[in-house]
Amino acid sequence: MNIGYYPGCALHGSSDDYETSVRVCLKALDVQLDELQDWICCGATAAHSINKKLATALPARNLGIAQKMNLDRLFAPCPMCSMELKKASDELQNEEVRAEMEKIVETPLSGSVDVLNLIQVFQAVGYDVIAEKATRKLEEFKPACYYGCLLTRPPKTLKFDDFEHPTSMDELLAKLGASPVEWNCKTVCCGGGLTLCDADGVAQMSHRILKNALDSGANCVVVACPMCQVNLDMKQADAKKLGLAADVPIFYLTDLVGMALGLKPSQLDVHRHFTQTKLSK
Repeated sequence: MNIGYYPGCALHGSSDDYETSVRVCLKALDVQLDELQDWICCGATAAHSINKKLATALPARNLGIAQKMNLDRLFAPCPMCSMELKKASDELQNEEVRAEMEKIVETPLSGSVDVLNLIQVFQAVGYDVIAEKATRKLEEFKPACYYGCLLTRPPKTLKFDDFEHPTSMDELLAKLGASPVEWNCKTVCCGGGLTLCDADGVAQMSHRILKNALDSGANCVVVACPMCQVNLDMKQADAKKLGLAADVPIFYLTDLVGMALGLKPSQLDVHRHFTQTKLSK
């Protein structure tokens, strides 16, 4: 399967461990990623609050690049990126907006490119197909599947899973032999970009999420967002000061799927995470 690929700023910067995990895992599933040529930032997180036209034009330009490359599907591993791309695609259905954006970005736009998040790529491959390719059962993993704010919200734009009680990650990991736990914080905000301006607030949010995961019987948390991974992983030292009882490894979904496919944690860059336990080996 060939699919367009928009890495976004995080995967080519602070979260390049996520890109390694994504690329290695999807290669094992015979998914070829065609990276957009000369892509630009999608505008997250501040553009929408500063300049509405800019907030549409930035992702619209990326969608225009996908069109030029004859890509009908575009994968954005970061939920914030996929959300911004989807919002722009929706706005391009308005003829007046589309005409204005075409002048700004100087390229034809149709709004026809289908934007996918990571879980939707796995759904396109097929959970049963992934399970058939698996060489290892994830029996030792009891993950708390953490969706955060942006995989399912805003629901009218994303139209993905139940925005209050999503289960798509849980279903995939259960097929691979893991035992996902039921817990209360799967869509509770981790603080997102506030980690730089309100470190104490993010520590409290992370502590709440991690404590609920442990209290619910989880031995790890699984995410599909680079910002969520950073907050829950990097902030554990501060969360322990607030009473967190144990280390909680924070895996990308591609880490666990990759391990099920027989890849070593080192191939997936798991060793670069802050929190390491025996599950990381």
